[in-house]
Amino acid sequence: MKYPPRTPDDVIALIDQYPLCWLVSAGASGFGASPLPLLAECDADGALVALFGHMAMSNPQVALLREQPEALVLVNGPQGYISPEYQANPIWVPTWNYAAATVQVVVSFVPEETRESIERLTDRMEQGRAAPWQVSDAEDRLPAMLPHIIAFRAHVRSIDGRFKLGRDESRTGINQIVGNMDRGPLRDWMRLYNEDRLEEETQA
Repeated sequence: MKYPPRTPDDVIALIDQYPLCWLVSAGASGFGASPLPLLAECDADGALVALFGHMAMSNPQVALLREQPEALVLVNGPQGYISPEYQANPIWVPTWNYAAATVQVVVSFVPEETRESIERLTDRMEQGRAAPWQVSDAEDRLPAMLPHIIAFRAHVRSIDGRFKLGRDESRTGINQIVGNMDRGPLRDWMRLYNEDRLEEETQA
């Protein structure tokens, strides 16, 4: 795989920062693809072993996954066009930088964990807020809502991380690109992946 992550932890960090992933699957009746927020689950050694989430029972992909549980999770991190205007080299051509991953999984439905899946996702997304909202705040609505939702655990079989973040640029080139880019997540990841080559003024 080209542009691999520095360590497996970078894929976990990417999922944590960009939890809305595409769950893609196929069965005899066709293809399914759903954008779903997922939580990384790791073993005692910190390795990614599963992705935990939930979906609507009315989603046709539920039937597809019951028929054929093998699927792909597409993790979409920061991405963007890198213009030649960032470079002083007159013959440098534009490119596209990104951080992404494809995770092969086997999906199992765990209806008994549906409420837990909602609570865990809510708690994660409400982290850091002045007054975090809790699922229990809507306790009266839950009996009507929960039967229409089902939790699932996507067990990881393989991970293909692709972190094209300027590592193939020259030292001069990456300093010019990062130094001229607008601040944002893509620039942050590019700084992280090139920190040993960036000049002090570019690190800011």
